[in-house]
Amino acid sequence: MTRLWTFLAVLTRFFIELKRYPFNTLSGLITLYLIFLLLFAGARYAQGLGVNLFGESLEGLVVGFLVWTFAIAAYSDLSWELMREAQQGTLEQLYMCPLGFRFVSLSWIAGSFLTSLVMVAALLGLMMVTTGQFLRLPLGTLLPLLLLTLAPVYGIGFIMAGLALVYKRIQAFFQVLQFVFVALVALPADAAWGKALPLSLGTRLLGRAMVDGETLATLPLGDVLALIGTGAFYLLVGIGVFRLFEGIAKDRGLLAHY
Repeated sequence: MTRLWTFLAVLTRFFIELKRYPFNTLSGLITLYLIFLLLFAGARYAQGLGVNLFGESLEGLVVGFLVWTFAIAAYSDLSWELMREAQQGTLEQLYMCPLGFRFVSLSWIAGSFLTSLVMVAALLGLMMVTTGQFLRLPLGTLLPLLLLTLAPVYGIGFIMAGLALVYKRIQAFFQVLQFVFVALVALPADAAWGKALPLSLGTRLLGRAMVDGETLATLPLGDVLALIGTGAFYLLVGIGVFRLFEGIAKDRGLLAHY
């Protein structure tokens, strides 16, 4: 029961911040929508020239942009929280939490995912109205696929969080990863090496679910198993690297205020 209340407290904090700072919340949503409009205009122009940048229709653009938006939050939120707690001088207190810092960090990730889900749902509505492409939303298929698609990104997020513990400010590297994720989302997942990379295979499977209405039962079993294996691999590697940097930070006394 204590764990449940702790998780609910973390989740409530996320939603309170969305409500308490409405200008920042709306600005973030509007910024993402404007980026999408630019991509949409470019894709429409390319289609007029006979070039399909996102597959057979603009539906691929909508799905890819949604995955990219989730990925940005998935890898950066934990790092931002660690940097903020360190700057405020409360990071060391979280490590003394009776439930352990790992539970707190997992609560951060879950809270970030749920708040991102609300934001992306609003963004999806705007994108579908803009493009006129109304996608299928089978939640029983989409949520498991989305979590498996984002699992490697959360692994990368743990690596970034470990770097944040030791080096404190790593915001500049976030910008590099944003462009890397764009390439991964757009990358074809036909070859075996493409399926081994984050985001690529998951984006294609999400597209088949949202565009063609396929379910977990009708998707290729090999692709689903590859998605599970890729997610587990990157997530475990990320947690292992985070623990390594965590040990370095403790040895150097870097958890206190700086």
